[in-house]
Amino acid sequence: MKLLFDQNLSPRLPAQLDALYPGSRHVRDFGLHESDDLPVWQHAQLHGFVIVSKDDDFRILSERLGQPPKVVKLNFGNCPTTEIVAALRHYSAALHTFAARPDAAYLELQRP
Repeated sequence: MKLLFDQNLSPRLPAQLDALYPGSRHVRDFGLHESDDLPVWQHAQLHGFVIVSKDDDFRILSERLGQPPKVVKLNFGNCPTTEIVAALRHYSAALHTFAARPDAAYLELQRP
C-alpha cells in the first residue's frame, strides 16, 4: 500500500514511513502541491495511491466519485509531524486492512 500525502502534510512523511508504506509520496513530488483536489485525485487513481489528508474535500470527492482512490482523513488538528508519523505507525494494521477491502473507500482516523 502506497500513500499519497496531501499538501497540508509534511513532505518528509514518505521517507519517515517508507518501511511500513513503501512507494509512498507527497503531492509535491509530482508538482501537485498547488493543484486543486481533482488533479490529485486523478493522479492517485491512475497510479494506485491511497490519499492521506487532513482536508474534508477528499471525503466529499470519495462520496461523489467512489473509489479508487481510497481516502484516509487524519482528524488530528494541528500537530507536529512526529505525531502523524507515530499515528500512522500505530494504525498500520488498520490501514493495510482498509486498503485490502474492495468495498472500503474512506477511513477517518483520530489521534491514538
